[in-house]
Amino acid sequence: MNRNMLFAAFLTPAFLYLSACSGDAAGAGSPAENAAGKEERQDRADQYEMHDEDDDHQAPDHVELSPAETKAAGIVVGKAALGRISGDLELPAEIRFDADRIARVSPKVEGVVARLYAGEGDTIGPGATLALLTSRELAGLKADFLNAVTTERLAKAELDREERLFQQKITAKADVQSARAAFAAANAQREAAENRLHAVGIGHEVLDRLDGAKDGALSQAYVTSPIAGKIIRRTVSLGETVSAGGEPMFVVIDDSVVWADIAVYKDDLGKVDAGLAVSLRRETGESLAEGTIATVLPIIDETSRTATARVIVDNADHRLKPGQFLTAHIETGGSETSVRVPSGAIVEVEGRQSVFVPTDDGFKPTEVMAGGSANGFTQVLSGLEAGDALVTDGAFTLKAQLEKDAFGDGHAH
Repeated sequence: MNRNMLFAAFLTPAFLYLSACSGDAAGAGSPAENAAGKEERQDRADQYEMHDEDDDHQAPDHVELSPAETKAAGIVVGKAALGRISGDLELPAEIRFDADRIARVSPKVEGVVARLYAGEGDTIGPGATLALLTSRELAGLKADFLNAVTTERLAKAELDREERLFQQKITAKADVQSARAAFAAANAQREAAENRLHAVGIGHEVLDRLDGAKDGALSQAYVTSPIAGKIIRRTVSLGETVSAGGEPMFVVIDDSVVWADIAVYKDDLGKVDAGLAVSLRRETGESLAEGTIATVLPIIDETSRTATARVIVDNADHRLKPGQFLTAHIETGGSETSVRVPSGAIVEVEGRQSVFVPTDDGFKPTEVMAGGSANGFTQVLSGLEAGDALVTDGAFTLKAQLEKDAFGDGHAH
């Protein structure tokens, strides 16, 4: 019940009572006077009732707030201004390692860690030795290779002897053919043993020195890094047994080039494409790196509902750290000058886009036609002119108060 209804409810009975008492005290007037008084009182009651009905059916059209209440509610008044509504985008980005520059180093054979040459945080070059293993498996492979080499040499010598004897017509052709078959078999065995060693990372330079290897050398297996970079993880200790295909002993990364993965909302996908220029910035606006979009991955994440635009960034100075979050400013092109307001100043009131403008005793909603939005601002096509005052911060608070007043609780009229 609003203030007028309360006033009418309490005033009408009191008025009637006082009038009655007054009439009694005067000894009751003439019938004509009493009838006139009764009619006047009824007219006043009808006027209050009609006024209440009007109040009940009239929707509030503004919010009454004093300057003190306005300040306490955090409402800020500014002016609509001319500005450029740029098509450029500002989207969240995360720095990631380049997947082509990560090495997870595992042993090729089972063995026991005998020595460690590097640890976490060390910067290494390509081919750097990281650890030494003693491996029975590797010793067996090397022994098989040496046996195969010896067998091949003997078979070759036997073939050469049979061919000489055949030339001298001392031996039969069948003996030569038999020796030739034996040599071919020995050669195949040697090649198979050599290939097994190559498969576990043993190169020709090591094989060439095996004949003169010292005792124990056959079991030594060196673990090396295939890339230059920094060791960010080491999972083994001295004396630990490791095996091929197990957890990597070392993780080496080269962060001289990194990826900036930009989360692109589906509504912006049509504006983002490979080749667009990108500036990666801190929250303060400081630019840390520049680049161009290399690709837009054709997948939308089910959880975030965003696609990924990837920028390959030169990071020779190591300023960018994987896991770091930045803002990607994407230059999509296209901008125009028009009346613009902060996007938060526009709210929906009774199904119409509106802004709140100040009045003598508060604020009232004014319908506007909104255009494009970018970087926190929205274009106003009609309803406001440059220089017009409006609520730039706190429009949602006023909207909530207006809706509350519509139910008869508040300061709206």
